[in-house]
Amino acid sequence: MVLDNLYTVVALVLLTFTLPRSTLSEDTSVSEDPISSWDVCLPHSAKINCSYLPLEFLECDKPTDHRGNQSARDDEGHGCVKFGGQRFEEVEITKVWCTVLDGIECCGERRFLRDGFPCIKYRGHYFVTTLIYSVLLGFLGMDRFCLGQTGTAVGKLLTMGGVGIWWIVDIVLLITGSLTPEDGSNWNPYV
Repeated sequence: MVLDNLYTVVALVLLTFTLPRSTLSEDTSVSEDPISSWDVCLPHSAKINCSYLPLEFLECDKPTDHRGNQSARDDEGHGCVKFGGQRFEEVEITKVWCTVLDGIECCGERRFLRDGFPCIKYRGHYFVTTLIYSVLLGFLGMDRFCLGQTGTAVGKLLTMGGVGIWWIVDIVLLITGSLTPEDGSNWNPYV
């Protein structure tokens, strides 16, 4: 008898948590999004929580660029204050908004913040190509033109690479990672 009552209580609790919100609410004039109408994922259900899906089932936005405004990042709770970095420790990691693709069944919210996205942008700057330009045509400022540093490139062109000294210094700066693209983007990973 006690066991039957326990089964009834458990069934009612499970039924309450698995029904859509619109069924439980008394106000039916407010229409809710049917996609986000499930509150709780059952642990032994065939559907998994949407936030556990791999990236191939999600469409994620690009990281928000706060352009150095730390307080805007703190208010929003996600986004990038700066992009890039030469070493792994220098690259910020942020959350981005991800949406589950159509046709994928899961429970929970279908649009959510997911953590673990690096604050990196690629804009077509290749390290090896720039290094080759620096070695072969650095005395004409070609490496600086490729990096978007037009002012110093013209100065390097007019002085013929600072009579060779600026040319050698730029090769060293490229190799050590001190000379980077002007727009703050990272080197593309492929030649």
